[in-house]
Order: sequence, then structure tokens, then C-alpha cells
Amino acid sequence: MTIALLALAACGSPSPTPDNQGAAPAAPENSSANAAQPDKSPAPRSTQADMSPLSCTAEIGAAAAERRVKLCISVSPATHPPCNAANSCAMIEDEIARSCALFDGQGEPMAGCTPEPKSMAAAAAVVQRYYAAINARDYGTAWSQWDENGPAGQTMERFQAGFAATRATHVTIGRMTPGDAGAGSVYQPVPVTIDAELADGTRQHFAGTYVVRRVNDVDGASAAQRRWHIDSAKLRPVSSE
Repeated sequence: MTIALLALAACGSPSPTPDNQGAAPAAPENSSANAAQPDKSPAPRSTQADMSPLSCTAEIGAAAAERRVKLCISVSPATHPPCNAANSCAMIEDEIARSCALFDGQGEPMAGCTPEPKSMAAAAAVVQRYYAAINARDYGTAWSQWDENGPAGQTMERFQAGFAATRATHVTIGRMTPGDAGAGSVYQPVPVTIDAELADGTRQHFAGTYVVRRVNDVDGASAAQRRWHIDSAKLRPVSSE
């Protein structure tokens, strides 16, 4: 797995880095997977010192969070699923997506299992959850959106530290086209544009592509392998004009 991301948490201007040393900015949920649509701005971080995860209730309000929790409980087979409004919305959404993918193709689709687990929209949703988790400071859920053991060459601690100076981000998913299959996997490009704000007020703008991967429906593939995960990413700085 390879990745070339841009540093947002380092001092000075961002520069390409092969090991994801900086912060990959975070994205809100519910972008269109087929056309560029602006998302809602994430809740800003109050201080750099406040690194506790933001609850789903704090993100979207009690009523909306409770509806999301009920959907999570209705589809999750886990004995103790993370379907709790005290968790981040991204964590709840990840459990919904995991559960829907687990039962995909086994009888009638479960109510609430949208987008369809193998679709381009579901691939885009992985990128959205990744960014939503970062905005909520839920770095464990963000980490889990990557293939296997997180971004290449990163520990969890280094991954989390890379976002220390990122205050807020705004992400748009671009127009998507069908990906390619090869070596038993499907690779789906997800184009993105990103507006980021650092703790010192500096604004940065990026464009690029995430590649999201899942193992095809082959004998022996686990449910986790058949889910979309981030495989690689390349971002570049762009002008705000």
C-alpha cells in the first residue's frame, strides 16, 4: 500500500511526503458520490489541547444522533455494537456500513443499508467517514478506514499527532467513474478537493485522489476484506482562486 499525502500539521508551507507525516484533512458526511457537492462544515475544534472525541450528539444534535443510533442497532449483529450517541457519528456510520456489507447478498437487503455496499457511493463513503472521524477527533475510526494496519509506515500515535495543528476542514467528493479490477481486487478512485484551516488561521487548499480497494467476491475472502478500505492517496496544493 502506498500513499503520498501533504503535511498540514507541520510548520511552514505544505509539501509532499511519502509517509503521511502530516494531517490528511477531514471530511463531513453525505457528499454526493457522483457529482461535486459541498458538504456541511465540521464543528470547529475549541482548542488544540481539547483532543477528546466529539460525540455524535454534539456533531448533529440529539434527535438526529438518536435516529442514527437506532439504525445502527437495527442492522448490527454485534453483542455490544458501538451504537451510542456518545460515540462519534463516524464510528456509528462505520458499524452500519460494516453490518450492511456483512449481510450483503444474503436475502433481501436490510432497510437502511444505503448506499449499496459494493457501489461507488459506498467507496466514496469510506473517504467521507475517514474525514468525519478526523473532524470528530476519533482517530481510531479514521485509522480503521485504511487497508489492513493503517497508512503505510505509520504508527497510530504518529498518525494522530499529524493532526495536532488542524482546526477544521471542508471536503468535496468529485465526479466518480467506475474503477478497475485486478489481482482479485477492485480499485475505485475517489477524487476530492479539500479546504483546510490550521490552528494559526492559515488556510490551505488541496486536490487529489484517494484509491479505495476491496477484495472481489472470491472464495476464502473474509467479510472485512470484501469491504471498501482506503488503499492509497495523492494530494497536491492548489490555488484558492
